[in-house]
Amino acid sequence: MNLALKWIREFKDHDNRQKLKGYRDKVELIRKRNLEDWDDQRLQSESLRLKEEAKSGTLLDALLVDAYALVCEAAKRTLGLQPYDVQIMAAIALHEGFLIEQYTGEGKTLSAVMPAYLNALTGEGVHVLTFNDYLAYRDAEWMGPIYRFLGLSVNAVQAGMSLPEKREAYAADITYVTAKEAGFDYLRDTIALDEADTVHRPFHYVIVDEADSLLLDEARVPLVIAGKPGSSSSEGIRFAALARQFEQDEHCDFDEFKRNVYLNEAGSAKAESLLGCGNLYESHNSHLLMSLNCALHAELLLKRDVDYIVRDGKVELIDEYTGRVAENRYLPDGLQAALLAKEGLQPLAGGKVLGTITLQHFLSLYPKICGMTATAYVSAMDFEAIYALQVVQIPPNRPNIRIDHPFRIYTHKEAKLKAIVEEILSVHTTGRPILIGTSSVEESDMLAEALAVTGVPCHVLNAKNDAEEAEIIAKAGEIGAVTVSTNMAGRGVDIRLGGGNPTQAEVVAKLGGLYVIGTHMHQSVRIDNQLRGRSGRQGDPGASVFFISLEDDLMLRFGIHKALRNLRQNEALGESVLHSKISHIQRVIMGQNFDIHLELNRYSDMVEEQRRILYKERLGILKGEITMSPSEQRVRLYYIDKFWADHLAYVSYIRESIHLTSLTNRNPIDEFHIQIIQAYEQIPDKINKESTNMLIKLGGSNDPAMWEKFGLKNPTSTWTYTINDQYKEYLQNPSSWGAGTVLAYWMRKALRPVFGWQKF
Repeated sequence: MNLALKWIREFKDHDNRQKLKGYRDKVELIRKRNLEDWDDQRLQSESLRLKEEAKSGTLLDALLVDAYALVCEAAKRTLGLQPYDVQIMAAIALHEGFLIEQYTGEGKTLSAVMPAYLNALTGEGVHVLTFNDYLAYRDAEWMGPIYRFLGLSVNAVQAGMSLPEKREAYAADITYVTAKEAGFDYLRDTIALDEADTVHRPFHYVIVDEADSLLLDEARVPLVIAGKPGSSSSEGIRFAALARQFEQDEHCDFDEFKRNVYLNEAGSAKAESLLGCGNLYESHNSHLLMSLNCALHAELLLKRDVDYIVRDGKVELIDEYTGRVAENRYLPDGLQAALLAKEGLQPLAGGKVLGTITLQHFLSLYPKICGMTATAYVSAMDFEAIYALQVVQIPPNRPNIRIDHPFRIYTHKEAKLKAIVEEILSVHTTGRPILIGTSSVEESDMLAEALAVTGVPCHVLNAKNDAEEAEIIAKAGEIGAVTVSTNMAGRGVDIRLGGGNPTQAEVVAKLGGLYVIGTHMHQSVRIDNQLRGRSGRQGDPGASVFFISLEDDLMLRFGIHKALRNLRQNEALGESVLHSKISHIQRVIMGQNFDIHLELNRYSDMVEEQRRILYKERLGILKGEITMSPSEQRVRLYYIDKFWADHLAYVSYIRESIHLTSLTNRNPIDEFHIQIIQAYEQIPDKINKESTNMLIKLGGSNDPAMWEKFGLKNPTSTWTYTINDQYKEYLQNPSSWGAGTVLAYWMRKALRPVFGWQKF
């Protein structure tokens, strides 16, 4: 297997080198199109010519050299920026539909302008999806002068904009927007009863910034639009109290990696006694078993200040990849209610779900997709399997001279914390700036307190204010700066040595540049690399080191601590075998997460296919493409929405309890598909029947007042949120690239044409 992987890697490296050679040849052609002597008017006339060519059907590939030469000259005149050769190479790869890996500080924002301009020439619009609102606004403002100089419009979508403002933003030639906001706007469009209330136009070409985060880490997150939340429910309090009566060692079992908790025989007997329900596993008790499982999961597996925080009387989830509060994100209904009950908070019913789509399915709506990130290569197989996206590694403009030290491994957490504090104190006395990436809010606060005792001042970042974070992160390279941050805080912002001050930068460079310290090993090598990549931008000096304890969660989960059970020392361990085991753990977990991703797809792909079939009919009615009177149109749209929302509620109900079918030796996914297909097949008859009855009541009236009278309208208010879908999965002992994974992989390839994942 290792030989096969080595061969595949060598083949991909060779393929990458061949692509780069072709890109260098094109860069030469672009450089030869020297436009320095052209006046502004001539440049703008040339842009107009290219636009006319594109709209008349000329292939964009044929216009690339001229278009990129124009952008390079416009960037120099408007912003004083001269794109490097490697930025132009990245821009060519983006136009060709690749996912580019471009090091931090190499200028991805400017690289994206060239393909965005080229693909916007057709007049069909380009979306650049960013990590947060701050970056969407910043990048649109920053790059805007280039686009406008060349006669194209640019805008940024921000959360909270009015409907007319959003319509205007999406009508621009180039629109910067977060993936979630674009997805939520799409969901709002899917329940609009009037075309004037929609904001999106047909999707065309998308550039995904921070692609590893959006395409992998966030891809499985379902976006949800729901009616106004309803009244509170107190059932969760009862089960939270029950869960506290179970001893985890006596009454519960966990799966191998502590992803799920189950009642053992003694626990089942105790539950049946406490509930007085007879056999807990009878079908009529499924709701009790599901509620108790949720309560046990919340009580035993979800940790306060690690998985969530409680602030202002509300539970706020912490994103496992970013370590930051995930705004408006909730667990699936039963688990969210259980978590609130655990903390003694009253849950609110979520309101009827009107529409939902995962980011992965939303992105598949774009006919042409590409992306860019600083960390993609280690997950190249995932991108290829899920999106048919190949990774192209772009070389840096200047060689990377950052020093990445080997892990420092300690037997216990106290020794690790002591060593980290000593290391920070030692480096800080020299004035060298330090950035520390922590795993949780709890760890950030604990480290900050320990540093305060030693007299080391620091900035702690675990807030939600993106603009404020970006400002602090940007200053993390100043002399003497100590910044304690979650791994992804301020993502998309460069850390310049000396905070951008040339004199300070020179001093910091002589001190060795930015020193990055990781306080834990993440599940994915890719996330570790993101933290390392904060240092050593654009050939700057820098260094990184990770401190690990055998009591860290990942080490405990894989039982590494057992090998050294009787050893407890304050010094770092020197066993090289531990380093290889740690790397093995990361590979195993990445494989497991990939398995889970594919497994979750098998649940959601069928629902998404059903949604697309129904939405195609709905869109035709909304746009007037099917012959209908205004009243027929309103009635039909209303009942499509009603029965789709009912279907989603049924799907959610089935999904929450489907894993129980495994107790009767039936395949949960097969059973799920059978049940939702049967339910979906009943929808057309329900729509036809109710629409006919309502039209009789209306008597053919096209009066909006009559529609209002009979309730043919959207909910008075809606809200949007995201769900941590990972907690819905039921997997036992997942293996990395087992037979099930291979089967799922090939099923995914077969489904690509359905969801648009094919080369263009």
